[in-house]
Amino acid sequence: MTEQPPAKKKCLGADCENDAGSLQCPKCLSLGIKGSFFCSQDCFKKNWNTHKELHKLASPETYNPFPTFSYTGPLRPVYPLSPKRVVPKSIPHPDYAESGIPGGGRTRSNKIEQLDEKGREGMRKVCRLAREVLDIAAAAIRPGITTDDLDKIVHEACIERNSYPSPLNYNFFPKSVCTSLNEVICHGIPDKRVLLDGDILNLDVTLYHEGYHGDLNETYYVGDKAKADPDSVRVVETARECLEEAIKLVKPGTLFRDFGNVIEAHAKSRGCSVIRTYVGHGINKTFHCPPNIPHYAKNRAVGECKPGMTFTIEPMIALGKYRDVTWPDNWTSTTIDGKRTAQFEHTLLVTETGVEILTARTADSPGGPVPMPTAAA
Repeated sequence: MTEQPPAKKKCLGADCENDAGSLQCPKCLSLGIKGSFFCSQDCFKKNWNTHKELHKLASPETYNPFPTFSYTGPLRPVYPLSPKRVVPKSIPHPDYAESGIPGGGRTRSNKIEQLDEKGREGMRKVCRLAREVLDIAAAAIRPGITTDDLDKIVHEACIERNSYPSPLNYNFFPKSVCTSLNEVICHGIPDKRVLLDGDILNLDVTLYHEGYHGDLNETYYVGDKAKADPDSVRVVETARECLEEAIKLVKPGTLFRDFGNVIEAHAKSRGCSVIRTYVGHGINKTFHCPPNIPHYAKNRAVGECKPGMTFTIEPMIALGKYRDVTWPDNWTSTTIDGKRTAQFEHTLLVTETGVEILTARTADSPGGPVPMPTAAA
C-alpha cells in the first residue's frame, strides 16, 4: 500500500469528491488491478461491499487496455473484446458494413428528407423491429451478465429479424449495440465487464432493415440497489421525462432549436445538466443525416418540423457537469467529473397534425418509470 497514485486521481469512493491519497486496495494490487486508490481508510471501508465486486472481474484472461489513462470515474474497460460478430450475406448490409465509412449523411447534403408513404411504412417497420430487439436485450439485464453477453443477444435478435445491427462497423465501431454504464454518456463498447447490482445501463439499439434504419435507447436499473439510490433514480427519471416533454412539441412548424429549451429547463428543475456534445439526428435510409437536434437551451439549430421528416430526440442528462471526456478507444464518452448520466431516445415521424413515436414502448416492454426512493422512517 505504498504505491503513489497518479496526479489528481479521484478517490474511488461512491460520491466522494476528494482526491485520492496513497491508500490502494491490497486485493486489487494482488490481482493486478491498477488505479484503485482511496482518500482514507474510512472511505475504503465504507465502500468495501461495492468495491469488492470489482475483484470478480479480474482474471488472467482480462485486462485494462489503457492502464495509464486518467479515468474520470470508477468504470474501467475489461478486455479483450470478443471477435467481431458476423452478419450473413443474405441480409442486406448498409454501405459502410465492409469499409467502415458511411457514404451519405451530413457530408452529402444539408437537405432534410420528407418521406412519402412508402418511406414512412419502411420506417414504421424497422422501428417496430428495433423496439422488439431492445426489449429482448433489456429483459436479459441482471447482475452477473456482461455487456458482451448483451451484445450477443442483440446481434442474434437482429439476425432473426433479417436485419443488420446498424452500429456494427459504423465508422469502425466494433460491436452491434452501445452499452453505456454509470458515468458513460454514450457509445460504450460492450466488453467483459460484469453488471453489478446498483449499476445503471443504457442500451442503444439501431437496426437496418429493407433499406431503413430505426434507432432507440433506454436506461435501465441493474438490480434493486439502483432503484433504491436517489441519485440514480433522479438522473434516470429526469432523462426519461426530458424526452417526453420534448416529444410534446413535435408537430409541423416547431423549430428544431425549441426542443433544447424545454429539455434544459426540465433538467435544471431536477438539479441536472444537459450534455451538449451529442445531438439527435435525422434518420431514414441513412443512419445519421440532417437535421441536428441539440438538447440544450439557446442553441442555434436551423430549420423546422415538416410532415414526413424522421429524426431522433435523445437527451443525455448528467448529475454533475455537462462536459465530457472520451476514452482512448475513441468511442466511450464519459462525464468529466465521473458522475452518473442517463439517456433515452425515440425515432419520431412528423405527421400532418403532430407526431408518431415510431419506437414507442409496448405494454410488455421491460423497464419503465421508477418512483423516487423514500427515506426510511
